[in-house]
Amino acid sequence: MASGSTQPGRPSRSFFTRFAQWVAVQAGKPTTFAGAAAIIVLWAISGPFFGFGDTWQLVINTSTTIITFLMVFVIQNSQNRDTAALHIKLDELIAKNDLTRNVLLDLEELDDGALEEIRGEYEALAQAERDGKAPVAASRKGKAGPGA
Repeated sequence: MASGSTQPGRPSRSFFTRFAQWVAVQAGKPTTFAGAAAIIVLWAISGPFFGFGDTWQLVINTSTTIITFLMVFVIQNSQNRDTAALHIKLDELIAKNDLTRNVLLDLEELDDGALEEIRGEYEALAQAERDGKAPVAASRKGKAGPGA
């Protein structure tokens, strides 16, 4: 089994991928927030001992700036992977369901105008359902959905 693989037969994930996912999970925990809040409180309490000087302020400003800068890239990597996996799962559901339109498989590749047009069609369908003008069975007949 390859290093970093979580299941037999699965390809190994890179060190950065594993690290990014670990950081994203840790950053979302309540204990991480509590730790960060405690650091801020300790920093504020230490102010009188350092005379609220420029160096005292520089320590927190520099450290939070560096952490924030790095977290943007780490969390974005994790978010990109999660989004890609979600798209693949949704594509599989669309492709295997006879009541869906396969033309929707690559919506993320369309421009904003085309997405808004399709979204508007589904909003109209939803409103018709709420108004009782489009029964569920009728709106899902065949290759259902707006424009079908």
